[in-house]
Amino acid sequence: MKIALGTDHAGFPFKERVKSILTELGHDPLDFGCFSTDAVDYPDFILPAARAVASGRCERGFVFGGSGNGEAMAANKIKGVRCGIGWNRESVRLTRAHNDANVLSLGARLIESGELEVLVRLFLETPFEGGRHAVRLEKIAGLGSVP
Repeated sequence: MKIALGTDHAGFPFKERVKSILTELGHDPLDFGCFSTDAVDYPDFILPAARAVASGRCERGFVFGGSGNGEAMAANKIKGVRCGIGWNRESVRLTRAHNDANVLSLGARLIESGELEVLVRLFLETPFEGGRHAVRLEKIAGLGSVP
């Protein structure tokens, strides 16, 4: 699977670790930066990663920051991206199973380093449950009826 990566300076160490994890798992990470811990404006790196997912160039994406909040907000500005924030195993599982997220935002200041690989695997391996959740996604996309 081709997977987009984008980060700010706070998430840079997590991005580097996830890039290695993905490669070890046989995936093809596409790194949109940033490339150090020097302060940057995260939209410069998050938006290109999100666009790669929305265009189909990448099947999934991971974005990283201190909390993951701003990065998720930026990624979700791109039509076709459904970016969830993952702070623990259950939040990652649910963002895939119930929301069919195609991008996951991870907050490096809020996640224990030892959990990172588990969260990455959960995001990649958890299937979307469909059913009532698909109806809700259609409403979010403007395709279903909303009272």
